[in-house]
Amino acid sequence: MFESAIDKKGKKKDILEVTMTDFHLPIIDLSKSKTHRDELSRQLVNALETVGFLYIDNVEGADFEKMFQCSKWFFDQPNEIKRKVMRNYWNPENTNLYRGYFPVVEDYPNHNECFEFGRDISDDDKDNNPENWFYERTPWPKEDTKFAFKDVYQNQYEAAHTAAMEILRLVARGVGLGEETFVEMFTDKPCSTFRMTHYPPWNDTPSPNAIITDDGKCVTLSQHTDTNFLTLVCTFAYQGLEILGADGSWNPVAPRKNSFVMNIGDLFAKMTNGRFKATIHRVLDIGVDRYSSGFFLEPSYESDVGINLLSKSEDSKHIPEKYGPYMINATKYVKQHYLEYEGLPDFENVREKYYGKNKDELLN
Repeated sequence: MFESAIDKKGKKKDILEVTMTDFHLPIIDLSKSKTHRDELSRQLVNALETVGFLYIDNVEGADFEKMFQCSKWFFDQPNEIKRKVMRNYWNPENTNLYRGYFPVVEDYPNHNECFEFGRDISDDDKDNNPENWFYERTPWPKEDTKFAFKDVYQNQYEAAHTAAMEILRLVARGVGLGEETFVEMFTDKPCSTFRMTHYPPWNDTPSPNAIITDDGKCVTLSQHTDTNFLTLVCTFAYQGLEILGADGSWNPVAPRKNSFVMNIGDLFAKMTNGRFKATIHRVLDIGVDRYSSGFFLEPSYESDVGINLLSKSEDSKHIPEKYGPYMINATKYVKQHYLEYEGLPDFENVREKYYGKNKDELLN
C-alpha cells in the first residue's frame, strides 16, 4: 500500500506503507532491570530462543532526536565534505581503511550510504598491531555550529554499550550463569561499531542488480544475518525492516518510538551452540529517504570466541579462536557480499590459515 508524501525537492511521491500484521515483537523495559530482574531475564532468553528480535525500551542516555538530527546533518553534506572522511577503497587520497564513510554504489543490490566509527584505543597501546584496522582512529567530519556531531554520537555509543552489557547480564542470569559470564569479552578494547545509515529511494529506477520481492517490492538492504554478537538499531520510526519467520514468511517490524530494535548475530548464536537465534532480516525501499543508527557489539580482537558460553565445565572440544581472524574470515571469505568490507587487507593471512594451500579451490 502506498501513501503520498513530499520529498526533499518538494515533489509529491509515493511511500511504501507496510501493512502491519498480528506479528509482534517482545518488549523489554530496561528501566525495570533492577526491580524486575528475573522477569526480564526470562523474557530475554525466551525471545532469543525463538524470534531472535525484540524491542528495548528506556535505554538510559539514548537521545533519538539528536541522533536523527546528526544523521540527517551528515548525509545532507555535499559530496566533497563526505569524501574527506571516505574510506581509502573509494577515495585513495585517504588513509582510513575501516572507519569513516562509504557511499552508495549505484550498480550494487544494496542501496545505502553509511558513516561508522568505533571507540578509540590509546595511542600508547603497545600491544596493538599498527596493521590492525579494527582499531584505527575514526576520521570525523568538520562540524558547523548546528550539531556537536562527534560528541553526540560518541555519547550514544557509550549509552548503547552500557545497555548491551546490562542485557548480557540479564541473559546470563536467565540461563543460570553468573551475570558477568558474557560481558568479559567486551570490557577491554571492544571492536564494536556504531553505524549511521541513509537509504535513499530508488526513485522508480532501481539498478538492474536490485532485488525485487515476489510481490514487487524493492529491497534496499538484502537479506542477511548480522555477523557480530548483538545489535541495537534505532529505526527512527521508519518502516521497511522485515524479519524472516520460522514459517518462511516475511514479517514487518512495526516502528516503535524511542526504542531500539535488538537482535543477535552469528557470533552469539555460535557461542551458545545455536540455542540463541540469529534471525535473517532485510530492509525494503519505502519510497523516501530512510535513516537508521545501529550499535554492533563486538568483542576485543584477542577474545577467544571458540568457547561455548553456556558450558559450565571445560569443553573438551574447545578449539581456541580469536575474534579478529573469525570476523575477517566471516566477512571476507564466508559472507562475500559485504560491500563495507571491500578492500580491507587480510593482515593476519586468515585465508591461508583457515583454508590452507587449496584456498582458491575451496572459496570458488
